[in-house]
Amino acid sequence: MLSKSRIPGDAPDELPRELIDLGKRIAALPAGQQRDLDQAYIQVVDSVRRRRRILNLVQEALAQLRLDIKYLMFDLDATRQERDALKAQLEE
Repeated sequence: MLSKSRIPGDAPDELPRELIDLGKRIAALPAGQQRDLDQAYIQVVDSVRRRRRILNLVQEALAQLRLDIKYLMFDLDATRQERDALKAQLEE
């Protein structure tokens, strides 16, 4: 059996509940069956964590993009107002 616990107790939202339950069921199996399933379980857990990290990065990038768009829209509006003010001054 592995030295580190496959069941994360300190971060309840890190893995889906079903995956945690599967880890507990694997831990309850006899040692021979545990060894057969340990590597597959670890790969699934790593995949879930990697996908969650990727999802968080994408969400952060989208949030930054939304903020950048708001700044650009503000800048565009200010530029248009400046242009209209300068046109009005030139017409006078």
